[in-house]
Amino acid sequence: MNFLAHAHLSGNNSNILVGNFMADAVKGNPALKYKDDILKGIILHRHIDTFTDAHPMHKQSRKLIRNHFGKFSGIVVDIYYDHFLAKNWHQYSDEPLHDFTQMVYKELSKRLLIIPNHTKRILPFMISQNWLLNYANFKGLDNVFRGMDRRTKHISGMQNAVEVLKSNYMLLNDDFNTFYPELMQFVNEMV
Repeated sequence: MNFLAHAHLSGNNSNILVGNFMADAVKGNPALKYKDDILKGIILHRHIDTFTDAHPMHKQSRKLIRNHFGKFSGIVVDIYYDHFLAKNWHQYSDEPLHDFTQMVYKELSKRLLIIPNHTKRILPFMISQNWLLNYANFKGLDNVFRGMDRRTKHISGMQNAVEVLKSNYMLLNDDFNTFYPELMQFVNEMV
């Protein structure tokens, strides 16, 4: 899963949200550096990623697009799934998506001192381009994918990710709609 899903699955705890957001940049044993709910957020992120990578629907989605993106298929599917979450937000939250994304940006910005540098560099772009809200539309999604394609020195093929999504929209949407409620249940049982 990508940023929006990780934020959504953090519940109402802003420290878990921060830990979940920065988890990819935390290497090794996080308990050596982080405590309490920040640590819980990092561990939650890792469990979400493990569950996601092993889930049959996520595997099916990756297989569907593998010819286009190769080893980057998992990353592309994670962002596709954030698109479907944003698009179908009302099915998963009573809070308006705009309000939720503004809360996420505010909480992350308040804790810049503890966020690792790699993740800290992403945050201004995420906020200024409003990634979390713009995952819902193709233009915003295209901007995210083109930025990622540049960061991979144009070897990922992600500049074509929106067109591939459009070509496989219903299949990928069905995979997501099966997968995400199961992920939510997994997280609820874990917390």
